[in-house]
This record gives sequence, structure tokens and C-alpha cells, in this order.
Amino acid sequence: MVREDGKRNFALREENGEETSVFAGNTPRQAALKAARRLEPAPSEDDADPEELRLREKGTDKVHIYDGWAWEEEAPDDKPDWMPDEITEANVSKKGIEHLDE
Repeated sequence: MVREDGKRNFALREENGEETSVFAGNTPRQAALKAARRLEPAPSEDDADPEELRLREKGTDKVHIYDGWAWEEEAPDDKPDWMPDEITEANVSKKGIEHLDE
């Protein structure tokens, strides 16, 4: 379901079907990137191990499946004062879409 601001809500599904968090985004990838930033970060992108992320689009039976990984990186030189020196970056790769039978 699309909200008034154009964003859609995506629920992060665990293996047992429990939905633990909700991420909003204009696209499923945007929500997946938000979810991936919550993963345990590796020291670098090359060292990061991908984890499967399953995001169910609220109001539909679609489950978007991504591999996501996160790593720590130094903040840019022009960072604002409130930003820490180390930040978490993330990336995702789409694996496909499933439809729930529920």
C-alpha cells in the first residue's frame, strides 16, 4: 500500500515468519538498504558476509528477497559535527520475489 507521501512499508520477516521491524521506502531496495545497515558491520566491504533479508510489502502477499551486507567506513572529511568518525555503510543485491500462500 502506498502512503500519501509515496512511500511503501516493508516488514522484515524472520525465518519463522515473524515480522520484527518495518522499514519505509519508495522502493523495496531503499527499505532493504535501511535494513542492511542494522546488520553487524564488518571491518571492510570485502570482509562482509551477505545475509538474506526478506521484506514483505505491507498490504500485499509479495516478499522481496535480498542479500545484504554492512561494513564500517571512515566518515567523509566534510561530515557534520554530530556524525561519528566511523559510519556503517551497506549494500544489497536482489535475489527475487516470492508470493505468500497465507
